[in-house]
Amino acid sequence: MTELQINLETLQNMLIAIATGSNGDENEFKRLRAYLINNSEVKYLLPDFLQTNRTTGQFWQFIKFKYSSYAERRNYIWEEFSKSLNYAESIQKGVIADNTTKTIEKFNQEYIHSEWQKALERKVDDPEGAITTSRTLIETTCKFILDDLNEIYKDDLELPKLYKLTAEKLNLAPDQHTEQIFKQILGGCQSVVEGLGSLRNKLSDSHGKKTTQTKPTARHAELAVNLAGTMTTFLLETYEFKLNKT
Repeated sequence: MTELQINLETLQNMLIAIATGSNGDENEFKRLRAYLINNSEVKYLLPDFLQTNRTTGQFWQFIKFKYSSYAERRNYIWEEFSKSLNYAESIQKGVIADNTTKTIEKFNQEYIHSEWQKALERKVDDPEGAITTSRTLIETTCKFILDDLNEIYKDDLELPKLYKLTAEKLNLAPDQHTEQIFKQILGGCQSVVEGLGSLRNKLSDSHGKKTTQTKPTARHAELAVNLAGTMTTFLLETYEFKLNKT
């Protein structure tokens, strides 16, 4: 069990105890609350009441008027913590997830960060949604880079063309290099992006489907999310290098 999951469950159980007549440790509550609302991985998934209730006393005043019975209070708290706990249980803290999160945070782009977190959160319980979000993540990253470079493009430009334009501006297009190994690797990157677009069209939740169509599984989503994370990291780190070089 990760530290994130332990802290989430500890706070959830503490709040249930307070809501059903027990006292809570004020210092521990404040420690857990601060840890979670300052955690970039999970802060967008936390219950809204954690933002406004800064002490155990404030939470008690909130919950006692919201629901009158212990059962209703317990069910409410469980439901409010379900998104963050599902995320904590499902996320695989691997090299790709760590590196992508750190790279995205350098640019302070909330929308890119939000798409990445949604992709991670959905890959186990919602493979179709994870595949859609993976494609959106790369599209959003490309548009951020092009916008920051003041490049003009059609807003409805298809992902392969959008990536190709971005790659050209970052000197990542295969035909911008003479070494065969670089041409091969960068051509592979282009194929990955095209493949993600095709996978999204074929298996995601973005289009209506035939009743006989194969549904994506967690392994399909894991592949899409990891590929999207790797490409996002590569694009942003290349752009960072370009900025530092100029």
